[in-house]
Amino acid sequence: MIAASLPVQRPSNAKLLVVDSRGKTANRARSEFVSLLRPGDVVVANDAATLPASLSGRHGPSGRRIEVRLAGRDSLDGVRQFSAVAFGEGDFRTRTEDRPAPPTLNSGDRLELGPLRGTIARLLNHPRFVLLRFDGSAQEIWEGLARHGRPIQYAHVPVPLALWDTWTPIAGPPVAFEAPSAGFVLDWNMLAAMSVRGIRFGTITHAAGISSTGDSELDALLPFDEPYRIPVSTALMIRRAQVQGGRIIAIGTTVVRALEHAAAMFDGVVPAGERLATQRIGACSRIRIVDAILSGTHERGSSHYEMLRAFVPDKTLARIDRELNAYEYRTHEFGDSVFIERAESQRRSAGQQREFFLSGNTFSYGAL
Repeated sequence: MIAASLPVQRPSNAKLLVVDSRGKTANRARSEFVSLLRPGDVVVANDAATLPASLSGRHGPSGRRIEVRLAGRDSLDGVRQFSAVAFGEGDFRTRTEDRPAPPTLNSGDRLELGPLRGTIARLLNHPRFVLLRFDGSAQEIWEGLARHGRPIQYAHVPVPLALWDTWTPIAGPPVAFEAPSAGFVLDWNMLAAMSVRGIRFGTITHAAGISSTGDSELDALLPFDEPYRIPVSTALMIRRAQVQGGRIIAIGTTVVRALEHAAAMFDGVVPAGERLATQRIGACSRIRIVDAILSGTHERGSSHYEMLRAFVPDKTLARIDRELNAYEYRTHEFGDSVFIERAESQRRSAGQQREFFLSGNTFSYGAL
């Protein structure tokens, strides 16, 4: 694979590798995505807009330059307190793993980040991972982020990103720390084509976190805890599709994480509401809800790649890797895509679970 270096969300030559439930692969144009869907399917996407979550400034005690990348919060509505990853002097033009370390950070340290002022409340099990508490009112914090913050960015895109480069066409609440970039594939013509074909479209709001910290110990903790909200309309779509035999199609890994977290909490049912996703999905995870995922192409070892191991066996993933390399698929957020159906062996297991859960008294629209 090669790195996608231009911030173009829907290039005309975007490719899509399709992997069916038997592991068979096919190369398609990404513009053909809707043709892979069936009447009765439910497509779910993340409608989070991306925050300008990269903040440059100065570490008070040392006077040294610092960059702070906001990385998480406990709820979608909180704005005073964030978890954050700190870097030393520099910016996105230097590879993340080559960035210098920040000055030594301690609880109580003050940070000056443009118009924003904040205090390190405590360290979070790593010298560069902190809980940051901002001064001021919510309005002052939002204004400071809007004026001074910029999108989190990596060196494979050499030009500075504008905030709108990171917003999907369905972007709504500004809660994501990096773009839920699988949603770049969507546009309003595509949504209209889904509707004509009897394919339902729903959204969740999930605070998509950062994809890399440049530190192997920190990267091993990804994804961090992420709040999400499932609206009543989407919960109803999912339940109806389960009853009627439609598939649940996730646009991106954040949607999988949210739906599967809810299902694990509520015995295979996805109710509406806001919660905090804390799980890591990998080869040993049991997928209960999502039948297929549309995702970007991901490098082996990343948390996104590990999630795909819950959908297909490793031998199928190895074949996918060979296809992606042979046909020069582009990776990272502005790259090409894969559409992967859950393997038949896992589908049979999940189908038995679904039949059990939907046949009992736990299936009730009143539970929403």
